Amino acid sequence: MSKNFEAQGIIHSIDETRSYGANGFTKREFVIKLTGDGEKPEYPNYVALELLKDKCALMDAYRVGEEVVVHFNLSGRLWTKPGNPEKCFTSLQAWRIERAGAEGSALSAGGDYDQFAQTMPNYDDDVPF
Repeated sequence: MSKNFEAQGIIHSIDETRSYGANGFTKREFVIKLTGDGEKPEYPNYVALELLKDKCALMDAYRVGEEVVVHFNLSGRLWTKPGNPEKCFTSLQAWRIERAGAEGSALSAGGDYDQFAQTMPNYDDDVPF
């Protein structure tokens, strides 16, 4: 099981959703320029992330230039080809995207608003004093 991470940045590019193989596996890649704590504008960091399967649609709500917080898992695998050195491939697999400053918002893309609304207690807005 991989650990969950998050990164904040400005969307630099958004690729189209692509299908692979006969079973219709889908993947969508995007790049953000990191803007969170510790980032120095004079030394920009660009990070490529990917969305898999049903998560590909999360990027439909965003445009290049928007600042977002991306929640992702870090994963990797080894690959060997006879006669060649072993290679390691690393993937940052996004599973939730929010507009920067909207962390915790039930309306952010990738959030489950219906589930959130169903679990909210029914508070009375009348102030008791």
